[in-house]
Amino acid sequence: MKGVINKYGAAIGSNFIFGSSYAVVKYITPGFIHPFALNLVRVGTSISLFWILFLFKKGDQKIDKKDIPRFLLCALTGVVINQLLFIKGLSLTSAIHSSLLSLATPILITIIAALLLKEGFSYLKLGGLIMGISGAAVLILSKDQSQQGSHVLVGDILVLINASSYAFYLVLVRPLMTKYSPIQVLRWVFTFGTIGIIPFGLPPFLETNWITFDISHFIALAYVAIVGTFVAYLLTVYSISTIGPSRTGAFIYTQPIFAAVIATIFAGEHFSLIKGLAALLIFGGVFLANFKREKTTAV
Repeated sequence: MKGVINKYGAAIGSNFIFGSSYAVVKYITPGFIHPFALNLVRVGTSISLFWILFLFKKGDQKIDKKDIPRFLLCALTGVVINQLLFIKGLSLTSAIHSSLLSLATPILITIIAALLLKEGFSYLKLGGLIMGISGAAVLILSKDQSQQGSHVLVGDILVLINASSYAFYLVLVRPLMTKYSPIQVLRWVFTFGTIGIIPFGLPPFLETNWITFDISHFIALAYVAIVGTFVAYLLTVYSISTIGPSRTGAFIYTQPIFAAVIATIFAGEHFSLIKGLAALLIFGGVFLANFKREKTTAV
């Protein structure tokens, strides 16, 4: 029982962090820091922390040369494209649009995993995916849409490409999880990914006017860099290694719930019957999408 809680707790925890990050990112970008500069802070902080962990816990096996191309692909899809397009897209569009479009991730993961990893795809799983999408759509669309970012269409396209890239990452990284430790995988994925982020993030980072920041902006920046990136990726990769990419991706349906709760506490929004119904649909969808697979594993 404890193992089950730990496995699924990691998936829920990472999505809570991701769900809360929408509002935090919008708070500081693009008004106070350029999206690409924020990306540099995120990956720079994370890679530093991953290598610090290595100093305290050495002994990881060397990376096989034949695995380097996969590490590079994971860095490209999970860090470079994912990080750059998510933050940039979110800065152009609204959090509502971003949350809605990110729901394409579990569908893409299921399709990609079925093709590349030969994972099963059943009608029960399809029903769960549809239920989860329906619940998340009800929750997101019930929110106030009066606050829209500029260049919404461009932002929406970037977020959609980001969702596709992240789906590929979650599938591509799975074989590495069976061969290396999660921290080792993330350390090298972020190391290679940082190399790809620097050309885009360094120029706007150097132009950032840090004098305009107050304490709340620095706290938000620290949250996005440490919790929203380092901790969230650590939890996600642990979840992938224990319950698989499809199940991990299915928990993205919980992000709108966490976003709504945070908005209720910090932004004065009220929890309604519609939001309660959406929550039931979302959790029901996650359960159905994973139920058959759990039953098979238990046998």
